[in-house]
Amino acid sequence: MKANSGLRVKSALLATIVLVAGSAFAANNKGSLELQHPTSVAGKQLASGNYNLRWEGTGDDVQLKIYQGKSVVATTSARVVKIDHRPQGNSAVVNNNPDGTSALSEIRFGGKDYALQIVNDGGGAAASGASH
Repeated sequence: MKANSGLRVKSALLATIVLVAGSAFAANNKGSLELQHPTSVAGKQLASGNYNLRWEGTGDDVQLKIYQGKSVVATTSARVVKIDHRPQGNSAVVNNNPDGTSALSEIRFGGKDYALQIVNDGGGAAASGASH
């Protein structure tokens, strides 16, 4: 019986470690973004300029709020994803739409091994570009 209870404790500990590791990406929930061109986010057109970001949620699915000054200018769902290469600076990945507009698809953070992928925000073409 003692061997069984030891196994249960190890299993519970492993499950806890996996759960904590999965939510570690969302722990740092602030960032900044510079858009060099007008870009659509959650159906709203944002002008080029600097924005502050905050996201909330547990695990990988988060609610992203984009601020200009103290005002929320866009809110959308995002997914925190692990990336292999840590970029030097923050960047925005945008989809170039057939009508000539751009839609935000991902935000990468300088020195971080995660990015925010925008969920369900407009259908973009395969072409994308980074804006620093």
